[in-house]
Amino acid sequence: MAEIDKHNRFAEDVFTYNATKSGKVLIYWYGKLVMTLKGEKAQKFLKQVEGLDDRDAQLVMAKVTGNFKRGNER
Repeated sequence: MAEIDKHNRFAEDVFTYNATKSGKVLIYWYGKLVMTLKGEKAQKFLKQVEGLDDRDAQLVMAKVTGNFKRGNER
């Protein structure tokens, strides 16, 4: 997946996530909550990031949130 991040934007951990006991996944961008996943979407996300290194997990979170595709985010 490294070829997707041509400008090395995800060299640092800009995204984080937290899986709650109730089965939700909270995705944060620079510490700000940007998305909440529930049910099947939450489980699918957790399976996608399981075993990935930090950089690849960053790319998965960027793709899941959907608002980080245009290249003009700061």
